[in-house]
Amino acid sequence: MELKEQVLDEAAAKASFSGIVTVDVGDRREVERCYGFAHRALRVPNTAGTRFAIASGSKVFTALAVLRLVEQGVLGLGDRVRPLLGDDLPLIDDDVTVEQLLTHTSGIGDYLDEEAEWDAADYVLPVPVHTLAETEAFVPVLDGYPQAFPPGERFAYNNGGYVVLALLAERASGRGFHELVEQDVCDRARLAATRFLRSDELPGDAALGYLHATGYRTNVLHLPVRGNGDGGIYTTANDLHTFWQALTAGRIVSPGTVAEMSRPRHDVPAENLRYGLGLWLHHSGPALVIEGYDAGVSFRSTHDPRTRTTATVVGNTSEGAWPVIGAVAPLFD
Repeated sequence: MELKEQVLDEAAAKASFSGIVTVDVGDRREVERCYGFAHRALRVPNTAGTRFAIASGSKVFTALAVLRLVEQGVLGLGDRVRPLLGDDLPLIDDDVTVEQLLTHTSGIGDYLDEEAEWDAADYVLPVPVHTLAETEAFVPVLDGYPQAFPPGERFAYNNGGYVVLALLAERASGRGFHELVEQDVCDRARLAATRFLRSDELPGDAALGYLHATGYRTNVLHLPVRGNGDGGIYTTANDLHTFWQALTAGRIVSPGTVAEMSRPRHDVPAENLRYGLGLWLHHSGPALVIEGYDAGVSFRSTHDPRTRTTATVVGNTSEGAWPVIGAVAPLFD
């Protein structure tokens, strides 16, 4: 299917979309449409080189950092998490494993339960956001949530589980989580622009995240000052296509690990997707998906490894990307 730019422009206009849409096939960019502003007050336009936060799209980077440690023998998928947690987070069941955290089947209580009623513009964090710059600082935020169901019983999307994974990766490796992701994932994939940036010192090429389609209010008081295991990395459309190419070629983790990540484990009808190991999967085809939604962020990147086609829609508002994502989706049906 050919994606007509007029269709994109109409969807973007209807949704007041701010961000970028790209379609890459192999080494060719077939579509590139930029909309809105990276900085509204200064009228700085979004461009192909703008760095955007991708919220939960970051979870695949966390998964890959953990799976690199698994390949090195530092962690095991079947390892129980309690020995590394020690006395911390005592409400996490002693039988929870690394694999269950990766597949959202751990059943642990979630500090940000997306099945509960919430709005992306809500102030959801119980501590000042400027204190959440390092992984260990999240421990008090994660604490106090009872186990929701027995480990392994079913799939339930869980943000806190991916922060626990970041904590385990740090404690097992003796290295900081951000260092692990940036050196063992981003650098191996040659992602020069993909980093965990602090929201209070963003560089000039990074987009501010806006709560609404109009106005100047940003998400700086809504999210951790620096992202962690469950979200918050910044990247570009160019880097995302490079990422998919590196992942599927086995340059980040081994082809065998990629195959395990891509193996459907759970149907998730509410998302019209399936889930593998740290990756969303197309509901019926071979395409791989990462997506994110949060205050000032709406994002999806889809890659078909058969055709080496990547379609990325990344926006710097909370809601604007979804109608545009719908216009792109038929590329993979």
